[in-house]
Amino acid sequence: MGIGDVTLMDALKTRMRWHQARQRLIAENVANADSPGYRAKDLAEPALPAAATAASGASSGQVRAPAVALAVTSSGHMAGSGGAGGFKTAGKGDFEVRPSGNAVDLEEQMTKSAENQLDYQTAASLYQQSLGLLRVALGRK
Repeated sequence: MGIGDVTLMDALKTRMRWHQARQRLIAENVANADSPGYRAKDLAEPALPAAATAASGASSGQVRAPAVALAVTSSGHMAGSGGAGGFKTAGKGDFEVRPSGNAVDLEEQMTKSAENQLDYQTAASLYQQSLGLLRVALGRK
């Protein structure tokens, strides 16, 4: 059995490769920030392995958190802005298009880059710790 046969290790490797590709794409967006007509691009997250999807009980391949509803403990309480359906996240929608036709928001790209870097470092750390656990299991230090 090779290291690639371990589902966790394979998922972490896939996640790290995705973060590398996403970082290249974010860098391309920043590099083309002044190019007329350029629209920012982003990558879709990789799907979970079939074993993780089955364990989570999701059938669509994506795990979604349940909606959070406000608890009304008194009739005098005001209704929340999310209403009975739960909280709603305010999305920015499409990028603001400048007169040159460019739709790259540098602040947003820098935020994505920083988040992507932190997520990559987390995945790399988990991968390294998993390798350490395998070494301990094999009797090596």
